[in-house]
Amino acid sequence: MKTYPVRLRARRELPLSRWLWLVKWLPRGIHTFNTGVLRWAWRVDYYGYEVLGTDRYPPFTLAEVPEYPAGLQIGYPDRLPCWRPLVAWLLAIPHVLVVGAFAGVATWTVRSSVDNEVVAEFPAGLMPVLILIAVVALLFTGRYPQGVYDLLLGINRWMIRTGAYVALLTDVYPPFRLDQGDAEPGEGRDYE
Repeated sequence: MKTYPVRLRARRELPLSRWLWLVKWLPRGIHTFNTGVLRWAWRVDYYGYEVLGTDRYPPFTLAEVPEYPAGLQIGYPDRLPCWRPLVAWLLAIPHVLVVGAFAGVATWTVRSSVDNEVVAEFPAGLMPVLILIAVVALLFTGRYPQGVYDLLLGINRWMIRTGAYVALLTDVYPPFRLDQGDAEPGEGRDYE
């Protein structure tokens, strides 16, 4: 008898959990959804005032869109240690402090000298300054300074890596460095 060209292989592993079947569908689905939300947010940020990297409006989908100039992929973790959800935020504090300084999470407040009312608030950080430089350069020269673009991309890369780690989307601790430019550094090698 001729064998069919589609072949299925299986081996039952015992013992099987009594209760895991209730929730084992959940982690992959949550990971896929959260990755999709981060992916969409990154495309919006790339289009908007985080980078100003394209004039193409971002597609409204959580799926990867290869032809769009900004994309995000997060591999599913092999296995998260049981203790990681309890301390991931604590381990990420050094990253959050540095990224917060870059991103401008604090504000400078200008108050009236007469009645002490708030007149204006400005973000205090490197990213707002870089975006302002990019906007002025685009307005007057029609060109985006490469160094400004590379630095903004590096800051965003660091922010997203840190956010993905804290959100338990990856089990790999983010590198404590500013990887600048279009291409993801270290393509083909693992982070240590």
